[in-house]
This record gives sequence, structure tokens and C-alpha cells, in this order.
Amino acid sequence: MFITFEGIDASGKTTQIKLLEKYLLEHNYQVIVVREPGGTKLSEEIRNILLSKENLNMFKECEIFLFSASRAQLVREVIIPKLKEGFIVLSDRFHDSTTAYQGVGRNINLEDVYAIHRIAIDNCIPDLTIFLDITFEESIRRKKNINSSLDRIESMGKEFFEKVREGYLEIQKREPERFKVINGNASPEEIHKKIVQLFNDKLISLRGLR
Repeated sequence: MFITFEGIDASGKTTQIKLLEKYLLEHNYQVIVVREPGGTKLSEEIRNILLSKENLNMFKECEIFLFSASRAQLVREVIIPKLKEGFIVLSDRFHDSTTAYQGVGRNINLEDVYAIHRIAIDNCIPDLTIFLDITFEESIRRKKNINSSLDRIESMGKEFFEKVREGYLEIQKREPERFKVINGNASPEEIHKKIVQLFNDKLISLRGLR
């Protein structure tokens, strides 16, 4: 199974991925965790370019192709091979991030975004996507609490991130069976329980299809 986690910054993705990984390992599943952009040597090099504040003059067209190039390498080098070996793959972000951030946030035509997705990921669509929903204000509050510096993408303002959040919610309307929204303001334990339930429901569904 391929499970992805989405959300604006500081939404709790890392915490929930670790909790789900622990749960799955305890239940004897083979698990691998990857992140986007990144996850391979080449993809990590692209990540450094994308997030560096030295590249503030990067055009949105360059940005979307770099994200997608990193993803294309990750899909073919890691995700598909591991799925074929029977692993559950957990990914911190995937193609929905590009739809929300570059498509909606940067105002790139969505049909063009979908065309790029088809090249970058082919048919490697997540079985389940968890979107942890928090507001921009909550994101900033959490960032301040952990004294975290902002990278190039995170430095965008409120208007941008509100558009990104709306982009994510539009994905949920189009793909409600795959894309699940969870209130990111709930306790980590409550969120984890909901994710485990979604995982088990999806597992039953996939076994029924096969």
C-alpha cells in the first residue's frame, strides 16, 4: 500500500508518519518512509535547490519541473520497487503538494499540472492520502514555538498558504475515496487513531478488490 501525508507546514505530518510507522512495524508489516522533495541522492540534491533562500528568483515554471523531476526519480528508484517487494510506503508529501502549492498557490493551469503528473508518476497514485488540516495562523504559531527558521517555500505569506489550503480541499472534493481530511488541531493520539482506522478500512477495501 502507498500512503501519503499532506498539509501546510507544521501540520503534524512528521509526527503522524512516525506513529503510523511504529504501528505498522508492531503489526509485522514491512515499511519504508520517504519524503518529498527528496528520498534519493539525486532528489535530495534537487531539494536543496528548491528550498534554498539563495534561489528566491526561481520562476514558478522552473519550480514545478524541479519538484516533479525529484518525484519522478523517487517513484522509479524507490517507491515502485518497494511496493513490488510488498512494502507499505509512507511518503511525507507527494503529487498533491504540487497540485496545491504550484497549481493553486502559484496559479499554474491545473490541466498543465495534471499533464506533468502523468509524466512524473505515471500510474503510481497513492492508495490513501491523509491531509492534516490546520490554518495558516496555527502553522505560524507552531513554527514560533519550535523556533524553526523558514525555507524559501515556507516564507510565502498568508494569502499564498490560504490558497494552498483551498487547493487541498478541492482535491478532497474530487477524490473523496482516496483523499481524507483530518482536523490537525486534534491531539496527536486522536489523529493517530483516525489514521489507523482509515488504514484498516483501506486495507479491507483493497483486499476486496483483489
